[in-house]
Amino acid sequence: MAEKDLFLGIDVGTTTVKAGLFNASGLVIAHAAYRYPTQRVGNGIVEQDPKDWVKGITQVVDNVVTGGKADRVAAVGLCSQVNTDIFVDAAGNALAPAITWQDNRAATEAHSLDINISDEERFDWWGAPLPIGASHILARMMWMEHNRPDIMAATHCVLTPKDFCLRAFAGVEVTDPISNFFIVGANLAYIDDLIKRVDGARRRLAPLHSFTDIVGEFELGSSGKRAPVVAGTMDAWSGIFGSGINRAGQGVYMSGTSEILAVTSEVRIGAPGVVTFPTAAGLNVSAGPTQSGGDSIRWWGETVGLDVGSVLNLASEADRSDRPILFLPHLEGERAPLWDTELRGAFIGLDSRTKGPDYALAVMEGVALSARLLLNSLDMAAGSSVPRLFHAGGGAQSDLWAQIRADCLGRTLDRVAFSDVGCLGAAMMASVGVGAHPSLNDAIHSMTTIDRSFEPDPRFKERYDDLFEAFLNAKNALRPIGKIGN
Repeated sequence: MAEKDLFLGIDVGTTTVKAGLFNASGLVIAHAAYRYPTQRVGNGIVEQDPKDWVKGITQVVDNVVTGGKADRVAAVGLCSQVNTDIFVDAAGNALAPAITWQDNRAATEAHSLDINISDEERFDWWGAPLPIGASHILARMMWMEHNRPDIMAATHCVLTPKDFCLRAFAGVEVTDPISNFFIVGANLAYIDDLIKRVDGARRRLAPLHSFTDIVGEFELGSSGKRAPVVAGTMDAWSGIFGSGINRAGQGVYMSGTSEILAVTSEVRIGAPGVVTFPTAAGLNVSAGPTQSGGDSIRWWGETVGLDVGSVLNLASEADRSDRPILFLPHLEGERAPLWDTELRGAFIGLDSRTKGPDYALAVMEGVALSARLLLNSLDMAAGSSVPRLFHAGGGAQSDLWAQIRADCLGRTLDRVAFSDVGCLGAAMMASVGVGAHPSLNDAIHSMTTIDRSFEPDPRFKERYDDLFEAFLNAKNALRPIGKIGN
């Protein structure tokens, strides 16, 4: 009988489902990815087909467990994008396309909820003034009731992508507290006083389990094999573990479709516009997602007929010592720390010399500027400035972009050796679930390494200080454009 010495981590991301197979030391045995489409039908509606996730998981798992490796899988862990909601029936079938985190259709419903929540209630529930935004699950339940009452009536449960896939591959209906942080309080339990404000919401929420709880057995693609699976959590927290964070005073910058930044602190303080999570796994985490990171590169590349790699190569031809142009990456509004669905993107400061490389560089710099705005709020939430950040995700693989970020933020970025930290973190949770590591802290120590560090270049400090000031002024001046035609 084969030794059960490998751990499978699956990350259901915004554009791609990825799977990684690791041993207990973090060595990557196999890795695979499957890309799927997003439907942007206008009027703030951004959707995905949950069947694509299921198809993708089957394919990537088949790819990584070939050659008898399915027999060696000791446990499985999942993470996923969150604030993406799937309305499912009692059999676990999706009743409508998944409403993604980029979707703003429920902005009106979110506002009607938000204005009736006092600051005292927010601090009592979360210890921070968290807003109710368009991606809030309760706002989406309200929208569905208002616009598709037939679907709402048939809805048995509303699930995250991770939990939808657990239902599909393990037959269990569970979730975790951190993936539901906007309806879960500091005690890691559902906030009944908030949830009861939307009729029928409470009975449509799955039972809560901790990250590393074994909740069932997961079907390993088409191999016919099964392995224990843990509850897992959201991609940001899985990435926190996979990047190497295990104590207070650390931070991480994860670059994917959006930019996710997080810092840890000794105590929970909180700050407007960012999420201060309930204490979990011994960590006090404040974090925030922007609306558009790598998605800005995708958008500009599609506009000019280039793939992402070509855009990044084109940017390397620009001169960072020359006069910059400013890009605002608010293509679908902005999330942390602004939570403003009416902001819009722009190129500013063009002249007759502006060429393709200048646009490509500006997009990369604009994304870094949005991360700087977010990091300033995270410093407030942590009560101190984190001097260096782990750097991970697909967008971290560009040396130029990593250096731009280090220069713009004024912080050292330590790029991790394995970029898909969501997969690695999910595998870590699985390893703890079956006792291969006694704790997440032990798994993090054993399974993470640094590839390269990027130090801020003092020659560019003035450039990015000036650009950041222009960024702040421009977003406020151009905000009325987002209201036109709405």
